[in-house]
Amino acid sequence: MLVIVTRPPAQAAAWVRALHQLGQAAQALPLIEIAPVLDAAPVRAVWQRLADFRLVVFVSANAVEHFFALGPPGAAWPTGVLAGSTGPGTSATLRAAGVREADIAEPAADAPSYDSEALWARLHGIEWSGREALVVRGEDGRDWLADTLRERGARVSFVAAYQRQPPRPDAAAQALLIRAQAEPAAHVWLFSSSQAVAHLQALAPAADWSHSHAMASHPRIAQAARAAGFGQVALAMPSPEAVQQQVAQWPQAKPSIQSRPSD
Repeated sequence: MLVIVTRPPAQAAAWVRALHQLGQAAQALPLIEIAPVLDAAPVRAVWQRLADFRLVVFVSANAVEHFFALGPPGAAWPTGVLAGSTGPGTSATLRAAGVREADIAEPAADAPSYDSEALWARLHGIEWSGREALVVRGEDGRDWLADTLRERGARVSFVAAYQRQPPRPDAAAQALLIRAQAEPAAHVWLFSSSQAVAHLQALAPAADWSHSHAMASHPRIAQAARAAGFGQVALAMPSPEAVQQQVAQWPQAKPSIQSRPSD
């Protein structure tokens, strides 16, 4: 089966390379475009008072990359400010940005899922009354962690570091979309966002996904795929190894066109 990776372009390319290294056929069909915010002033203002926060939560690797891209040249992460991450990809990006290991708060390695609830399991023992917390995200997002922190007495604010946009599929992506509809048993869609599912529906509004396979990194995303009509939906932790293991559990069908590793 050919895994169709729907993450934003840069992340999708990295996932395709990782899956190829495991011997798994894969091809990118990004269903979300990531772009800088139109007004960078709020992010730059946050950088000026970063040391005032007890916690800064980054909802994704994209949030990290765009937040740090707008920081002052040479600025270091302030000691004692926790950088919250909901998963290993975001944590790796924080480390690459120079955040010290001691300042990264992330889900346990054996957490059943990577999400806000798993991050909170590592944060709930901290005294939050009167503390400030910041959530770095796109234009909007889930508020569960912010609401939970407020219930514990924290003052929580948000800042948008990037914006999500609908995909603009090139000829190769359009051809892959057509093949996936024609040969559902030979393809499996890998979703890491409910918004990606919605964008797929917009790209192919008349598609019948009842014989198609989908893999999701979280139960909410799996539910979105089922609501879109996918006949087979499975959960898999967001790692290439977990994806490969899940693919191996499904009946195999040879794709009509073999994928090649990205340059």
